[in-house]
Amino acid sequence: MRFKLTFDIEPVEQARPRARRFRQGIMMYDPPKVKNFKAKLHDMAKYLYPGEPLEKELAVEIWFYRSVQKSISKVERRRRLTGINGPTVKPDLDNYIKSCLDALNGVLWKDDNLITTITAHKIYAEEPRIEIEVQEK
Repeated sequence: MRFKLTFDIEPVEQARPRARRFRQGIMMYDPPKVKNFKAKLHDMAKYLYPGEPLEKELAVEIWFYRSVQKSISKVERRRRLTGINGPTVKPDLDNYIKSCLDALNGVLWKDDNLITTITAHKIYAEEPRIEIEVQEK
């Protein structure tokens, strides 16, 4: 099985978890921005992929299309949108991957530990989105 999905959502990087004291221990939680992103992406995936979560070994390719910063010149903006200058700024690609894979657990796949091969791309675009291609091995 092989399929590709597009999510019209701005990619959000996985941030360090926050901690707070809870009775005798410590409770860890995601910052609100990350928590909201994961919930929204999870719901979008449920809508776009009505099937059962995959349970076999998987190969995944992800394209993160992020918006261009507003504080740059028109010339630099054009360079970034045409691919001459890539997004070599924070957030890091691995943080995008982590938040995305966590959000899709239980919808596209049973758990992200089934993914044995992953390819990811960070690209500038006018319309931010996430595209993901999943293939069973």
